[in-house]
Amino acid sequence: MEKIVVNVAWPYANGPIHVGHVAGSLLAPDIFARYHRMKGNRVLMVSGSDQHGTPVTLVAEKEKKTPEEIAEKYHAINKDSIEWLGLSFDIYTKTHTENHFRVVQDFFRRLDEKGYFYLKKTNQYFCVRDDRFLADTYVQGRCPKCGYEEAKGNQCEICGTTFEPGELLNAKCILCGNPTILRETENVFFALSKFSDALMKYLSDKEFWRPSVLEFSKNWIISGLNDRAVTRDIDWGIPPPISNLNGKVIYVWFEAVIGYLSASIEWAKNSGRPDEWKEFWKDDAHHYYFMGKDNIPFHTIIWPAMLMGHGELALPYQVVANQYLTSSDTRKFSKSRGGAVTVLSLKESFQPEHIRYYLTAIMPELHDSEFSFEDMEQKVNNELVATLGNYYHRVLSFSFKNFGSINMDREIDDEMLKEADRAAEEVGRYIEGCEFKKGLKTIMELAQKGNQYFDRCAPWHTVKTDREKCARDLYVNLEVIRKIALMSYPYLPFSSEQILRFLGVWEDGYAVWAHIKERRAGYTLHEPKPVFSKLVISKETLPLDLRVGRIISASRHPAADRLLVLEVDIGEKRQIVAGLSEYYREEELVGKKVIVVANLQPAKLRGLESDGMLLAAEKDGRVKLLTVDDDIPSGPLDGFTPGKERISLDEFRRFDLRIAVERDGELLLEENEVGQEVAVLFEGDVPRKLTASGRPVRSDGRIGAGAKIR
Repeated sequence: MEKIVVNVAWPYANGPIHVGHVAGSLLAPDIFARYHRMKGNRVLMVSGSDQHGTPVTLVAEKEKKTPEEIAEKYHAINKDSIEWLGLSFDIYTKTHTENHFRVVQDFFRRLDEKGYFYLKKTNQYFCVRDDRFLADTYVQGRCPKCGYEEAKGNQCEICGTTFEPGELLNAKCILCGNPTILRETENVFFALSKFSDALMKYLSDKEFWRPSVLEFSKNWIISGLNDRAVTRDIDWGIPPPISNLNGKVIYVWFEAVIGYLSASIEWAKNSGRPDEWKEFWKDDAHHYYFMGKDNIPFHTIIWPAMLMGHGELALPYQVVANQYLTSSDTRKFSKSRGGAVTVLSLKESFQPEHIRYYLTAIMPELHDSEFSFEDMEQKVNNELVATLGNYYHRVLSFSFKNFGSINMDREIDDEMLKEADRAAEEVGRYIEGCEFKKGLKTIMELAQKGNQYFDRCAPWHTVKTDREKCARDLYVNLEVIRKIALMSYPYLPFSSEQILRFLGVWEDGYAVWAHIKERRAGYTLHEPKPVFSKLVISKETLPLDLRVGRIISASRHPAADRLLVLEVDIGEKRQIVAGLSEYYREEELVGKKVIVVANLQPAKLRGLESDGMLLAAEKDGRVKLLTVDDDIPSGPLDGFTPGKERISLDEFRRFDLRIAVERDGELLLEENEVGQEVAVLFEGDVPRKLTASGRPVRSDGRIGAGAKIR
């Protein structure tokens, strides 16, 4: 029996967790932990909400609330989302607790006593008006290399140049807009550079890590490790246990990774065995860490160095870093940038296992992958429902209806059962190697073979001609679905438990990996029901805020020739970035009445924020904006209410908008139809003409019926 600690990266409590978090760092460790529990290993799976740092304070400033109010709000929301998804944490805690404060400060003291900290004076940005030092995310200015005007205090998003304080031109405070100054401050630094040789030796036997993780980590060391500031000049966080450092807190990069330890200590205390955490941290245990690729150096370099400095705690055994999940417009999901599909938004319309299946199937293990509702609908319906769910239900329903119970005391077709056992061995190897997509693929391939085997058995014939053969064949199929349910349990725990209950074999502790290879004497079945529902993604129920807008100005994007930066009056002024330079000159656009999706989540396009999207029809490489008559005022289209909740670009794409030809009151979409071209929104199978002040929305020039509107 192994002891395994599953450490899961802590999401910031600055907004609801989204599908990028689930695919990137939350779902894989749950699959891994559930499997090892089934194997009989001792597993401790920990994580929590990262409640400190500027991501939280920025939201608090925006919402005019305290950082603690924001942190507690999103901790509760995210904990609920995690439970709904069935993520089986032994503890999901938070960083703003007395326990975490104490553990972090004790860790800080230990490194300080061992000589790994020192005081250093540096210049930092300071806002005179607000009388405070500014974190990098609170500073904005012009990049000295590419000229981008909205570069952050430490790095330019456009060209990637990093800055030291003072190198950013025209630096200003993002809260008050006033210029910043440089002011000297003194902070504690961690002597990370002292650990270069020890870290390289530590990585020398990690060839079983994903190549991207290992190569990135070694290159970080080779390029030279810099000492890092451990304290910073803000007031939200954990104060350092040093008396002469008032007005400072411990940096989030330092305290958040200690959360794995503090969570384990909290778990042990809550379980009534306060010293049990030591069995996982001081004895022989394997520590696995799961995160997105942006967190790699914190877990392969910085945290191991901190643990080496401490001297008594286990180092990471495996660091599993996924790539990014992007939306269909190729942007990484991000709370701060918007565009994220949150778990909270999915709860009313989806089953947890719709999400678990799809996000495992597209999990970005080695490469970035793309999320789309259309793809999820296809994969859930054509794979999960039509293959796995179909095999489950046709075997169980036929067996229950025609037999009720089946005992096996005769010769059976053992080859299909051996095939299932081979699949189970393969799934186990894949999960242990953190290749979760391959494990799921193996299960689905076995389910497909099971469907084909059931067809070959043709029990609907043999039940009439040879009931003994029919029972024999059904027993084999029941055994196969039992094995599939067990090997699916780490991936799809809710449906797997239901299947085992229908088979009459579920009991506390039955989900054990060793049971996969057993041969049961028989089954007494319970009446089955389908365990997966077909996914029908409704386009009509989403909120949509469409408005007429007048383009006030148009100019080239400073960092992208294809993009234009527009100022649009939609009843309020909005900046919208659009890829129109190939189709329209700037002067053609000024004054034009256009149609704007006003409740799209804001996004940054090559560094400039875009708050809304212009609708255009596209066909055969041609693009025409949607327009209305010049005398129609800015404001909502007929039947649309302004102020709807924000939606992501992917959610907007679930709407079916097209160009139709209107003739004699009929809307026609055939390509060769000729007549007045108008914009329509499909509600189910019925097209609805879009109008403003009773007059139609149309394309800015002929483009042809059937053209898609995006």
